Amino acid sequence: MFEPSGDWDGGWWQPAERRPSPNHGPRPADACIDLIVVHSISLPPGVYGGGEVEALFANTLDWDAHPYFATIRGIEVSAHFFVRRDGQVLQFVDGDRRAWHAGRSSYRGRDNCNDDSIGIELEGLEGDTFDPRQYPVLARLCAAIGHRYPIRHVAGHSDIAPGRKGDPGDGFDWGALRRSLDWTLSAFPRHKM
Repeated sequence: MFEPSGDWDGGWWQPAERRPSPNHGPRPADACIDLIVVHSISLPPGVYGGGEVEALFANTLDWDAHPYFATIRGIEVSAHFFVRRDGQVLQFVDGDRRAWHAGRSSYRGRDNCNDDSIGIELEGLEGDTFDPRQYPVLARLCAAIGHRYPIRHVAGHSDIAPGRKGDPGDGFDWGALRRSLDWTLSAFPRHKM
């Protein structure tokens, strides 16, 4: 089990490398940040280790550098955190701010999950497995987030936008994350446990 970390500077987690994104906004005044949303991303899909995800979140991606980028040209997105396959953690948005990671979404009887969630992108491909180095880092990050915010739920993008999104996918080991955190079963999507 991972101990929570008090290593915060406002909404910035100190162990993460800061890479501020312009893609964020204020949360609603009554927002209760009680959800962590786990995503997966790689750019181009299935290619790991490059700077394309960072460039996407910074609005500096070269849209002509790969044919796939034409399909996402002009989107403005972000997540609070990105966990690379080697376990490095980058933070793009202050946790107190609203990152643009969930899109049209609903969970726990609430719509617009961007309003009250923390988004974590794992470097990976939906349906593929994740690197074993990512799980302990993800658990440590979730524990730290739970130390700062009143987190009650952890869900995948597929859980908050069913039919529209499928990440992190079947290759993600929800049981490993739950065992590492030792959080109650009710915090996780029922069908994943």
